[in-house]
Amino acid sequence: MSKVAIIHCDDYEYDKVRSAVNRGLELLGGVRQFARPGERILIKPNLLAADPPERCVTTHPAVFEAVAGAFLQHGVQLSYGDSPGFGGLNKAAQKSGLAMIAAKMGIETGNFEVGERLIFNEGIQNKSFVIAQAAARAQGIISLPKLKSHALTTLTGAIKNQFGCIPGLLKGEYHAKLTEMKQFATMLVDLTGCLKPRLYVMDAIMAMEGNGPRNGKPRKIGALLFSSDPVAIDATAARMVGLLPDSLEMIRIGQQYGLGRMDKEALTLLGDALAPLVITDFQLAHARTMARLTNNRVRNAIVERPEIQEEKCIRCGICIQVCPAAPKAIQWTDEDEDGKPGGGKPPYYDYDRCIRCYCCQELCPEGAVILRTPFLGQAFNRLKPPVI
Repeated sequence: MSKVAIIHCDDYEYDKVRSAVNRGLELLGGVRQFARPGERILIKPNLLAADPPERCVTTHPAVFEAVAGAFLQHGVQLSYGDSPGFGGLNKAAQKSGLAMIAAKMGIETGNFEVGERLIFNEGIQNKSFVIAQAAARAQGIISLPKLKSHALTTLTGAIKNQFGCIPGLLKGEYHAKLTEMKQFATMLVDLTGCLKPRLYVMDAIMAMEGNGPRNGKPRKIGALLFSSDPVAIDATAARMVGLLPDSLEMIRIGQQYGLGRMDKEALTLLGDALAPLVITDFQLAHARTMARLTNNRVRNAIVERPEIQEEKCIRCGICIQVCPAAPKAIQWTDEDEDGKPGGGKPPYYDYDRCIRCYCCQELCPEGAVILRTPFLGQAFNRLKPPVI
C-alpha cells in the first residue's frame, strides 16, 4: 500500500504551513524516515521561471521554508535548486522568494549548470541521463512540486518535477527527440526512477489552472500532499482536480513499470479528507485531443497548435530561443528599416515543423502564446467520451 497524506491548509501564512508540514511528515513516519543526520540532501522545488510567488508558477517560499526547517532540525545538510526553462537559477530563486529564505537558513545553492552522466540500466526507454551536478551528487532528493495545468502533460506534479534536474538546453533536446507523448512520458518515468527522490511534498494550497504552467490563473485548492510514491501523489492530485489518473500518460506508465501505484485500492489516504478538495471545473491548458501524431498533415488538422496573440506579444524572442525543433518552427519576419527583428510583427509559425512540445507557450513571459484547437480537432473532442 502506498501512503499519501492530505493536509488541509487554507493559505500561506507561515505558522499554518509549518504546522501542516510537520503533521504531514509525522503521518509518514517523520523526517527520520527520509534522511539521517549529516546526510547531504537536495531540495528540488519547481522554479520554472523568474516569477513572484503570487503568480503560482513556482513552489511557494513558505512551503520551502517549512520543509527545509524540518530537515535542518534533524541535522540534515541541505542544498537546493532547479534548472529553469529559461534564464538562470539565481534570478528565478530571487524573484520567487526562495533565495531570501535559503540565505536566511544557510542553505547552499546547488550547481544546476554543470551536468554529469548517470547510468540507469533499469530504464524502460532511457538507460542514462545527463543530470545537474547538484542532483547527481546528492545523497538524497526531496521533491517539492507545484500543482499546475500543463499544455503537454496535462498536469505537472511529482513525476514531472524531476525534469528540472536536467541542466539548461538539454531539456529541449528531449522534446526534439521524443516527439510522441508516450515517449516523453516514459522518459519522465525513467528519470524519476533514476533519481529516486525520497519524499514528495506537493504545493496545492494555490494551484494553477488554464494556460499553465506559467501563464494560467491561480486556483485555490487548500492542501499540501505528502508521499514517497510519485505515482500515488500525482494520481491523488489528478482526482483532486476531477481527472481520471489513467488518462494521464505519465501516471499510467509509472504504474505499469513499477514506479508507484495509482489504483484507489492500492492507496492509503492519511490525514484530512479528499472529498472537500475536489474541483470539477478545473480548467486545463488545452482540450487534450490525443497523443501527438507523427503525420504532419493529420496533426495540423487535429492537434492543438500554439498561436501568438499579437496584442500581448512584446517581441522578446524567447519563444524562438526555446523552440527545440531543428530547423526552428517559429521565426521572425523580415527585419524592419532599423534592423530590428520582426518588422514590428510577432514571430510566425511553420506548423509543418512544429513538434507540439509547447515550450513557447510554457515560457512566454507575457502569456501571449495560447493553444488553439483546429476545427477537426474540435469535432474529434466532441466524439470522445469525457475525461473529467
